[in-house]
Amino acid sequence: MASLAFTLNGKAIQLDVDPSTPLLWVIRDELAMTGTKFGCGMGLCGACTVHLNGAPIRSCSFPVQAAAGQKITTIEGLIGDSGALHPVQEAWLSLNVPQCGYCQSGQIMSAVALLESNPTPSDEDIDTAMAGNICRCGTYPKIRAAIHAAAQVVQQFDPRQSVQESQS
Repeated sequence: MASLAFTLNGKAIQLDVDPSTPLLWVIRDELAMTGTKFGCGMGLCGACTVHLNGAPIRSCSFPVQAAAGQKITTIEGLIGDSGALHPVQEAWLSLNVPQCGYCQSGQIMSAVALLESNPTPSDEDIDTAMAGNICRCGTYPKIRAAIHAAAQVVQQFDPRQSVQESQS
């Protein structure tokens, strides 16, 4: 066991845990945050996607010791202080994206990371960013549409976009 500290959804966390434990199991079992799902256990399906310092990672194959001192965001951390959903979550609901829903937290986390790095993604950008997330129900067209819809909302509030437009 080792004492590890990191930030989870904006809150300081310190716990004693085997440092080789996958981050997924620390999040789910030790911290009781079950929005992040277990899919394949090998980092191939994307169901366990969380953000490490803003970048999407597969938490099922990421040892918790590598998260020490880092900022982790889970699906639960996307909800604002006022309880408002993230624009990607809103788009997912308005376009009725999920069927079974199992992969959706990982899909949403990857989509949020994409829009944070590229607020105006093309279809090709979306396909590339989402390629590591498997949806066995095949909702890929709805996922792409929801990302485009969320991008419209994100662009309204993204200061980078306003600066880019004013420089054009």
